[in-house]
Amino acid sequence: QVQLVESGGGLVQPGGSLRLSCAASGIRFIIYTMGWYRQAPGKQRELVASVTPGDRTNYADSVKGRFTVSRDNAMSTVSLQMSSLKPEDTAVYYCQSSIPLAQGNERSYWGQGTQVTVSS
Repeated sequence: QVQLVESGGGLVQPGGSLRLSCAASGIRFIIYTMGWYRQAPGKQRELVASVTPGDRTNYADSVKGRFTVSRDNAMSTVSLQMSSLKPEDTAVYYCQSSIPLAQGNERSYWGQGTQVTVSS
């Protein structure tokens, strides 16, 4: 059974920092691209950051220079270090694992999400 379990969300003041973690089980972690997505109320889910098996990273323009994604293959975890947080970063943050399949398909799994609220 595949499980992605996020932790580390919470309430933080503008300008503050938070570190999210996602622990994966039931998959061969090392071959999956790991991503962090977020969904704010009334908005679509969007990619925040991702890291490939080769440690290539990708960031949304809105978080470049403020967020850092990293993976620990030995522990099957992926983390998102968030700094200089803004109220517009408020959302539910989801961990995703994905791997390309044949014919352009993709296998992906999602965590249950963790709430991040940036407010004074």
